[in-house]
Amino acid sequence: MRNFTILILIVACLGSAYAFELGNQQRIEKDNSHVGLNPGTPNTREGGEDMETAFPIPSIPFYDTGNTSNHINDYDEACPYDTSTAPDLVYKYQPTTDIILSVDLCGSGYDTKTYIYEGSGNLVFCNDDFYQDETCGQYVSLIEQAFLFGGLTYYFVIDGYGEDSGDYILNISEYIPLPPCVLTCDGINEGEPPLVDGYEDAYNGGCNSPDFGNPFLDLTDSSNSNGELNLCGKSGWYSAITIRDTDWMYIQCGELGLIEWTLDAELPVFGFLLGGNCTDGATVDEQITAGPCAPATMLIQGNPGDVIMVWVGPTEYSGPGGFSGPEFDYVALFSGLDANGWISTENLSLDSIKSLYR
Repeated sequence: MRNFTILILIVACLGSAYAFELGNQQRIEKDNSHVGLNPGTPNTREGGEDMETAFPIPSIPFYDTGNTSNHINDYDEACPYDTSTAPDLVYKYQPTTDIILSVDLCGSGYDTKTYIYEGSGNLVFCNDDFYQDETCGQYVSLIEQAFLFGGLTYYFVIDGYGEDSGDYILNISEYIPLPPCVLTCDGINEGEPPLVDGYEDAYNGGCNSPDFGNPFLDLTDSSNSNGELNLCGKSGWYSAITIRDTDWMYIQCGELGLIEWTLDAELPVFGFLLGGNCTDGATVDEQITAGPCAPATMLIQGNPGDVIMVWVGPTEYSGPGGFSGPEFDYVALFSGLDANGWISTENLSLDSIKSLYR
């Protein structure tokens, strides 16, 4: 059975903005500041200088530590940052059967970059910035799902962004996928056209829509007589799963001025409460993270009749390894919406409103 946590946030519609990106493509600007964990790893046994001298990985799982500083720059790949001149080193592995691996640099002490070449030199997997926290490091790499074919030789390159180098920690293990998350939904369909290569997100693409074509899905008249709405949405990636679909929507507060929003999805998604606008800049005032098959809930406090902007989109800018896509399902449940014809009879305190949801 899959375990999950339900996160409940009670937020006011006016609040401080969070530093989340609302775009559909990853920005490539980077200030090269990072948390140096300085794990103090030894360099007595580390990867080889290049493919010719690559250190052979005897078996999986594999753990090693080392330091890239005493090597030279042999390789570089754009994922998405290129023009790196950082020193790098190499490991090699030949699986006997097909296998999916996780290549994890959590705990490394510098701004890392890692990638995998197939034996002929073709790049097959690459990651620059996965972790951005004080536990694993700022701008530290993880390749979550690297599918390798049995009998082929693969080269694992430990590199750095720009000129960065230093101590690294390498964990390579078999990736065991969870059972697939499959959601069912009985409600209003989002209605967005299918995501295909060359798609232009002009349908509820918000500030990412071409010329703000049809930027918001207007749900202000879509609730039932109880002020409830069940939205059956689709998100994902298009253009070779390198650009994410972002869905921007309007909802309207009912007579209590409090909306309960529960979000779930077949892959990890953010749910954002937005402020601002496309012209002057949209902001993320509050956020939840949901999926796969792990619902999260936000309580949004406003005033009766307020129109609220919300956003749903993948947590990653491109599809994960092994994703056949291009779409996956999400479900957004709203209650406390305008039910067309409510009459506000009295002012309620926040405590009395919250008691209705206990």
